[in-house]
Amino acid sequence: MPNRSKARVIGSGPNGLSAAIVLAQAGLQVEVFEAEVIPGGGARTMELTLPGFLHDFGSAVHPLGSGSPFFSSLPLQKHGLEWIYSPAPLAHPFDDGTAVVLQRNLDHAKKCLGADGDAWRKLVKPFAENWSEFAPEVLRPLPAIPKHPLLMARFGLRALLSAKTIACRFRSDRTRALFAGFAAHSFLALDEPLSGAFGMLMAISAHAVGWPVARGGSQSISNALCRHLAILGGKVTTSSRVESLDAWTDDDLILCDVTPRQLLRIAGGRLSDSFKYKLEKFRYGPGVFKVDYALSEPIPWKAAECTRAATVHVGGSFEEIAASEKSVRGGQIAARPFVLLVQPSLFDSSRAPADKHTAWAYCHVPNGAKEDMLAQLESQIERFAPGFREIVLARRIFAPADLEKMDANLVGGDIGGGVVDLRQFLFRPTWRHYGTSAQNIYICSASTPPGGAVHGMCGYHAAKMALARLR
Repeated sequence: MPNRSKARVIGSGPNGLSAAIVLAQAGLQVEVFEAEVIPGGGARTMELTLPGFLHDFGSAVHPLGSGSPFFSSLPLQKHGLEWIYSPAPLAHPFDDGTAVVLQRNLDHAKKCLGADGDAWRKLVKPFAENWSEFAPEVLRPLPAIPKHPLLMARFGLRALLSAKTIACRFRSDRTRALFAGFAAHSFLALDEPLSGAFGMLMAISAHAVGWPVARGGSQSISNALCRHLAILGGKVTTSSRVESLDAWTDDDLILCDVTPRQLLRIAGGRLSDSFKYKLEKFRYGPGVFKVDYALSEPIPWKAAECTRAATVHVGGSFEEIAASEKSVRGGQIAARPFVLLVQPSLFDSSRAPADKHTAWAYCHVPNGAKEDMLAQLESQIERFAPGFREIVLARRIFAPADLEKMDANLVGGDIGGGVVDLRQFLFRPTWRHYGTSAQNIYICSASTPPGGAVHGMCGYHAAKMALARLR
């Protein structure tokens, strides 16, 4: 056992809790300090609109959560986590009143996509069918020597491509639009390198593990992680904001589920000038403008088949989505924003009172944008679901500043922990990844590899590095 037997973790998001569990598994005495009243960070669920309506503050759909190599190694189901799968992972509506509804089964998806079925299957099948080998490779720092070199070489040949380049292999405008929605999760312009890799990862996960929601909300993920940590002897202290690390000695192992800006604030005195300079150069990505809805009934989609999917990509054609993301990447507000919408109560009745529903929607905006995007966002929903506004009982609006106020890691509304262009993807947040210039201080947030989403792998890898160096 290393000399340092005590570990402190700052932040109880999925990465902080994952790091704490890895350290506790190794026999360390672990305490997690959380600034907010309830643990979870971006994986919290609250009554944000009306009593009895449960809304996910951050992530609502969890392909990389259900498919996380680390989460899958834990008995989270025993601690109350239950994944709910909608009949189809995703729907993408069009102006003509139809929609592409992507089936999880690849054979069914092939039939659904018609002339593009073979091309779609060829793009995702090798990775979807080998998810247990693929996921640990893609959800870790790069560059690294892969354990499955042929599989990763095949992915790597496409990873640097733009979404626009990959979409050119499809004949149908509908399939190109479908892929654009996946790629837009990158927050990159769709003609940028790596945007295609994100699109592929999202598409692969839809077939490999599905796009589930957690019963009762994303808080169930955080609660299950906290319960497992408690069994291992770890402790989570809420309402305990850490303003400085100066009082903690070098004998304590410290892992920080914070972004570079917060790390500079709380640990600046413990870091070298050269390392602080690198953190100061870290770039945050676009933000989001988010709205939570309490609804009197299900969303009235023109394409009724949209009710088969928990997630709906609202944005129209490839060209429209690309224009929206290009505007935001250039620091401009999109006139017709791409909207990501989740309708969890269609499949999880615990989210709302009887016969009522919830919805969660956001669009991308420049980092820190102050513009009110409600009209544009709801116009996009109304475009494909006329009468949507008439069923709204209440709404809770979160501009980027509101999101950051509720979770300091969401700097300027950036939910991904920093921009993921090529340079910052490889050196995230610096070439050290999780390590800092202080021997006992590590960073384990979404600002480290593999980046954003609820999967816990940033915390897992950071804790493994910290333990290896202790030994």
